[in-house]
Amino acid sequence: MRPINLVLLVDDDEIYKFIGSKIIESTNLVKRIKTFSNGEEAINFLKSNSKNLDLLPEIILLDLNMPIMDGFEFLEKYILLEPKLGKKITIYIVSSSVSPADIEKINQISEVSDYIIKPITKEKFEKFARILLEKQSSV
Repeated sequence: MRPINLVLLVDDDEIYKFIGSKIIESTNLVKRIKTFSNGEEAINFLKSNSKNLDLLPEIILLDLNMPIMDGFEFLEKYILLEPKLGKKITIYIVSSSVSPADIEKINQISEVSDYIIKPITKEKFEKFARILLEKQSSV
């Protein structure tokens, strides 16, 4: 099974990004991890690489509460951008929010695969990374 090429970790918490990156690295299921501090940086990255499939991620781990552009605003922009991307990207919300309103809102967005309460653990990441890798290898 070949590893996942790229995971984007979009979160304004520097410590969480560091720890999250280390957890993802420890699985040995991912070649590269790229981090962004807000949704705007991540959307700009996707737009600028929309024609280069190798530079687009397979997975985005997205926080909800961030400055500049939060997770919901990112998703609004992503939904408009998605048809221009030549690649299926799996999005997971990774948030400390346990607000029923947030969870309900996320459940209405088909582009989001799952809602994970922080912190992400090695086991949680391995579980959904392996599901994605199995889907890719069966194609």
